[in-house]
Amino acid sequence: MTWTLRFAALSVQISRSALLAGLCLMALLLAAALLAVQTGNYPLSSGQMAAVLQGGGTGIEQMILLDHRLPRIAAALGAGAAFGLAGAMFQTMLRNPLAAPDVIGFNAGASCGALAAMILTGGMMLAGAIAGAALAAALVLLLSWKDGLAPGRLILTGIGTSLTLAAAADLLVSRIDPQTASDMVTWLTGSLHSRGWADAARVWAGLALLAPVLWRLHFPLARLAMDDGIATGLGLPVSGLRLAVAGAGILLTALAVTAAGPLPFVAFAAGPIARRLVPSGKPALLAAAAAGALMTLLADTAARMMPGVQLPAGVFTALTGAPVLLWLLLAHFRKGTL
Repeated sequence: MTWTLRFAALSVQISRSALLAGLCLMALLLAAALLAVQTGNYPLSSGQMAAVLQGGGTGIEQMILLDHRLPRIAAALGAGAAFGLAGAMFQTMLRNPLAAPDVIGFNAGASCGALAAMILTGGMMLAGAIAGAALAAALVLLLSWKDGLAPGRLILTGIGTSLTLAAAADLLVSRIDPQTASDMVTWLTGSLHSRGWADAARVWAGLALLAPVLWRLHFPLARLAMDDGIATGLGLPVSGLRLAVAGAGILLTALAVTAAGPLPFVAFAAGPIARRLVPSGKPALLAAAAAGALMTLLADTAARMMPGVQLPAGVFTALTGAPVLLWLLLAHFRKGTL
C-alpha cells in the first residue's frame, strides 16, 4: 500500500513497508541513544539525566553528560548518517553493493588528506579530507578506465588504492610527534573519542547544507540504477548526474571521516541493510542514513563498554563488516562478475 502526500506543487509517495521500516529504525536509534547516554565508567540514571537537562545535577554529572556523552552521540549519529548516505549513493550509481567509499579507497583518501592538512597547517582537516577523497576518486577512475568503466575492475582497483593510501597514512603518522601519532593511529582505525560539540555541529551543518542536493538527486539516482540506455532514453544527462552524485558522495565521505575517522564497513553495509528493509527498488537514502547512524552509535557504545580498555569504534564495525565483504566477494567471484 502506498500513500501520496501533497504539499502545494510537491508530492511525496510513502509505502507502508517504508513507513514501518522507518519507524522501527527510529525506535532503535532512540533506544541506542538512551543506552549510549547511560553507559560508561560513570553510569547515569534517567533521574540524573533529567536533573542535568533541567539545569540541576552535580558538576561531574553535568560535565559527563553535556560535555562528553551528548556531543559524542551527536557526532556518531551524524557521521554514521553521512557514511550511510555516501555508501547507498555510490552503490546505486555503480549498480554494485561492493562499490562503497570505504571499499574503493575514498575513505582512505579522505583520511590521508586530513592527515596531510593537519601536518602542514595544524588544522583545516575538513578541507584536506575533501581534497584527499576527490584525488582518490580521480585516481581510482583513472586507473580502472579501459574502454569504459567496468564495476569489477573499479572495485579491485579501489581496494588496491585503499591499501596503498592506508600505507601512505601510516607514513604520514610517522612524521609527527609520538603523542599526536598515538592519537592519530586511534583516529585512523575509526574513533569518536573526545568528540565535542564543534565536531557534531560541523557534520550536522554539512548534512543540512547537502540535504536539498540529496533530495534533488534522489529521483534521477533511482534511474541511474537502471541500464544506461534506459536512463538516457528517459532524458537524463547520465554523465552529469554521475558527476553530481560522486561529488555529493565525496563531500559526505569527507564530513564523516573528519568526525569519526575512516570507520570501516559502515558505508558498505548501510545500503544493503536499507534495501532489505525497504525493498522498493529505490535508493532508500533515508533508511541508509538511519542504518549507518545506528551502526556507528552501537559500535561506539560497545567500544566504551569494554572493561579496562578504550577500543576504537572501528574495531567493532570491522568485526561485523569484514565477513560480509568476504561473502560478497566470494558470491561475485562465483557469478563471474568480479
